[in-house]
Amino acid sequence: PDPGTLASVLTEGVKNTIGDSRVKVTYEPEYVPAVPPAMPDIPPEQLAGMIKATVKVEVLDGNIAYLKIQHIIGEEMAQKVGPLLLEYIWDKVLPTSAMILDFRSAVSGELSGIPYIVSYYTDSEPLIHIDSVYDRPSDITTELWSMPTLLGKRYGTSKPLMILTSKNTLGVAEDVAYCLKNLKRATIVGENTAGGTVKIDKIKVGDTDFYVSVPVAKSINPITGKSWEIDGVAP
Repeated sequence: PDPGTLASVLTEGVKNTIGDSRVKVTYEPEYVPAVPPAMPDIPPEQLAGMIKATVKVEVLDGNIAYLKIQHIIGEEMAQKVGPLLLEYIWDKVLPTSAMILDFRSAVSGELSGIPYIVSYYTDSEPLIHIDSVYDRPSDITTELWSMPTLLGKRYGTSKPLMILTSKNTLGVAEDVAYCLKNLKRATIVGENTAGGTVKIDKIKVGDTDFYVSVPVAKSINPITGKSWEIDGVAP
C-alpha cells in the first residue's frame, strides 16, 4: 500500500542482485525531468560571482595554496569566465610552493572540465591520454586528452599536490582525483570516495510514478585499464 516502501524494497533487491549501489528505484509523483540549462545570458562578472561562491581559495602558512571546489565547471563556462577566474583565484595560488585541492564536498561537475583541471598540473608536451568515457545510449567512446594550451600558466609537475577526499566526493571530482593519482601527480588524502558515475539516467517505469536511476556511461582509465566507479578512489 505504501509506494515509497515498495521503492526502497526494490532498491535493496536490485543492490543485492547486481551489487551496484548506484542503481536506485524511487517513487516520485512530482518528478519533472531536468532540462540541461542553456548557458545563461548573464554578465561574466555575475557568473564569476556564482563560481566564486562554490570555490574557496586561500594561501596557508608555509606558502601552501588551499582550493575548496564543490562543482567542476565545464569547457563552455570556463571559456566564458576564464579571465575572471584567473584574476580571482588562479593568480593568487600560482606562486605557492604546494597545493591542496579540497574535493570533500565536490558532488557535481561537467565531463568537459576534467581535461581542464588535469592539464594545469601536467606539462604541455607530450599530450597525455587522461581518460576514456563510454556512453552506452549513443554507443560512443570519447577519449579525454590533456590540453596543449590553457588560459593562464600551469601549476606544473614539480610542486606537491594533495587532493582531500571524503565518502561524499562524487562523479567528475572522483574522475579528476583518479586521473591525477594514477599519473603519479597527486597524493590522495582522506576517505574512500563515493564510487559514483560520470552519467546517470532516470528511467520512468511504464505508466507509473516509479523511476529507476541507472548509470549509462563508464569511465576507463588508460593507465590502470579500470574504473573508479562503484569502488571509489582509495586514499
